[in-house]
Amino acid sequence: MNLEAHYQQMWLAANEGFAKGLFEYDPLIDSPVDTRRGITLIARPSAESKQQIHTMLDALFLLEPQQYYYPLTDIHLTVLSIISCYEGFSLSAIHPQEYIDRIREVVKKYAGFRVRFSGITASASCVLVQGFPMDDTLAAIRNDLRTTFKTSSLQHSIDKRYSIQTAHSTVIRFRVPLVQPVAFVERLQAFYAHDFGTFDVNMLELVFNDWYQRSENFLLLESFFLGVNANQFT
Repeated sequence: MNLEAHYQQMWLAANEGFAKGLFEYDPLIDSPVDTRRGITLIARPSAESKQQIHTMLDALFLLEPQQYYYPLTDIHLTVLSIISCYEGFSLSAIHPQEYIDRIREVVKKYAGFRVRFSGITASASCVLVQGFPMDDTLAAIRNDLRTTFKTSSLQHSIDKRYSIQTAHSTVIRFRVPLVQPVAFVERLQAFYAHDFGTFDVNMLELVFNDWYQRSENFLLLESFFLGVNANQFT
């Protein structure tokens, strides 16, 4: 996939919709009875990249404080959604150690990789920081994991919603109608090509999570260290 072209297509489509007032709002984001849960393999941006994102979110918050801005603790890059969030899922429905063992067998073969966070894109419902892997390692890990789980009897929903190929981080979700939509979009455009930094991914996390990866509903199941010295941590 040409990520740059993909992100640009998303941006153009979103901006066309924004100009017509076509925003999509998430009715569940504040729901106390949202029981959607799943398990996901994620990576974390560096502290420096998250601080760059935080600066942007602060600027946008001043215009639209009622929208949902991801806390720094929750910002992540999805490597692979193993079980996409669905209502009523709990860890008692699976044996987490079986997932941990299979993932470890895959990722121990891989070194770390670099991701460049550069610019933003959007959809009708959210704003995303664009991520660009610097080599093919992330794609190889994803494909290896797909094969591993699709040839197993373990519950999973890999690629059921879509086949993830990007390396973005969702950082804003629209929760209510915007008060200053024109000014908000104009400020978004100021960050269209902003450099949020390049960082090394040397660790992946398997987590039990809600739809938004909120820390209060988050449980770390296992950390996996990438690189030639990874086995010393297992």
